Amino acid sequence: MMSERIEALKRALEKEPDNPLGLYGLAVELFKEKRYDEAILYLHKYIDVHEDEGAAYRLLAQSYLNIGDVEKAIEYYQKGIEQAKKFNHQSMVEEFSQEIQNLKGML
Repeated sequence: MMSERIEALKRALEKEPDNPLGLYGLAVELFKEKRYDEAILYLHKYIDVHEDEGAAYRLLAQSYLNIGDVEKAIEYYQKGIEQAKKFNHQSMVEEFSQEIQNLKGML
């Protein structure tokens, strides 16, 4: 059963496919429902149309991790670090760096 929230967000995106808030909101809801492949799809659309400050890259990395793609998870944490640095989010840089260290131990 698809949640009403996901349905509503998908309907809104039909009218405005490049709406960053809609794309990100939908990705978050899909992630919560463990629909990681779909979350990844919408997160990629989101970062194509919006310069994210880092949080979307965390969600992308976690989505890839949940489908078992550790290398992609590392790649998106690294991209997240670049964005976080650009926007001076030092705590995010440290968090993502730590995650990368943890993931490298899994490879």
